[in-house]
Amino acid sequence: MIGLVTDEIASSPFAGRLLRGAMETAWEAGHLVLTVDSGGDPAKEDAAVAELLDRRVDGIIYAAMSLRRVRVPEGLHRTHAVLANCLPEDDSLPAVVPAERAGGRTAARLFLQAGHRRVAHVGGLSDIASVERLRGFRDALRAEGITVPREWVVRTGGEISGGYEGGLRLLADAPAGRRPTGVFCYNDRVAAGVLHAATRLGLRVPDDLSVVGYDDQEHMSAFLAPPLTTVALPHRAMGEAAARLLLEAIDTGRTPPATVRRLACPVVSRASVGPPPTR
Repeated sequence: MIGLVTDEIASSPFAGRLLRGAMETAWEAGHLVLTVDSGGDPAKEDAAVAELLDRRVDGIIYAAMSLRRVRVPEGLHRTHAVLANCLPEDDSLPAVVPAERAGGRTAARLFLQAGHRRVAHVGGLSDIASVERLRGFRDALRAEGITVPREWVVRTGGEISGGYEGGLRLLADAPAGRRPTGVFCYNDRVAAGVLHAATRLGLRVPDDLSVVGYDDQEHMSAFLAPPLTTVALPHRAMGEAAARLLLEAIDTGRTPPATVRRLACPVVSRASVGPPPTR
């Protein structure tokens, strides 16, 4: 038996992928997974870890809903432990996270390969994922001699309303020759808002504007109009990798080094990216 303690992952649209990855990997190795969701309450997390230790689990995975630095729950160092989709505040445990900066570079290359030179970014705030995605996006563009104007980086959070607001701010008053031809969005919800803004302004996607999302949110990205090209978060792969690290530690009796393993974020190509408009 291994334990899996989460913060608020049960309310996340990606929870199933991460949990399935961990559970199926554990099952193949003859282990069951006992899952506890704390609702983000630190006291409940400490209690959950204590209860799992009382039940003599062989090890524990701690998983977070979104990439961030986390307080390591009390007692977690008393067993084999691995973090998934989060980083320990004290750098004391191994962690498996998305390669967010590389994902931002991947998004930029989608625009570059389609021929875009005028690209913008909408969404996000100051969290780790926002910072790393934008940094990678700028990295890839800078390598091609392209600089994103400051006013084309619009920080509006992670919801559809923020994407709509940011899309209007970028596109509403600019003449065709001076507005971005591509918009990289912090996540797919933001991208949905940008698509809505484009429709309101009479812009066709991808004929007049290309849009790239991030996350590959289940039951959403493929059903937007047009279906959204996006960079997928590797939730299932994170669950699998975290479980493998933990199982190896259990089998060998050796605690894995407290390093960070970053997993690639693959492209899911759909219909929202095309060549830039010629007019």
